[in-house]
Amino acid sequence: MRTVFYALSICLVVALAFWAYDEGYRTRATERAVARLERTIGARHQELSMLKAEWAYLNRPDRLHELAEMNFESLGLVPLAPDHFALADQVSFAPPPPPEPPRNRIAGKVLERQIGDVIVMNHVFGAEAESRVIAPPTLADDGEQLP
Repeated sequence: MRTVFYALSICLVVALAFWAYDEGYRTRATERAVARLERTIGARHQELSMLKAEWAYLNRPDRLHELAEMNFESLGLVPLAPDHFALADQVSFAPPPPPEPPRNRIAGKVLERQIGDVIVMNHVFGAEAESRVIAPPTLADDGEQLP
C-alpha cells in the first residue's frame, strides 16, 4: 500500500512540475504580448499628440484668413457680421409632410382613421363589429375635465 502511495505521490509531483513549467512559459509569453501592446499604445499616443499639434498649426486664424482671401472668388467666404443672423420667423421651413392615408385592414386587424381630433377605431374579431368613436378629453370652462 505504501509503494502505491509513493508512486502516486511521485507521479503527482512530476505532473505538477510539468504544469508549473508550462505556466511559466505562458506567463512569459503573455508578458511579452503586454509589453508589445504597451509600446504600440505609446506610439499611437505620440502620433495623436503630433496630429493634434499639426491640426492646431493648420487651424491658425491668420492662416485661415489668408486662405479665405486667396480663394474668395471660388468659395465666397466672408467674415461673420451681425446682419448675417436672422430671426426664426424669417427662416423658411420645409412644408409639413402630407397626412397618411387611413389604414384599413380587414379580417381581425385594426381599422383606424382620423377625423380631425377624433380617432375612429374598429377591432374586428370575426364578424363585422361596430366602430367606436374615441374623442379627446374636453375641459369645462372652470378647467375640470368633462366625462
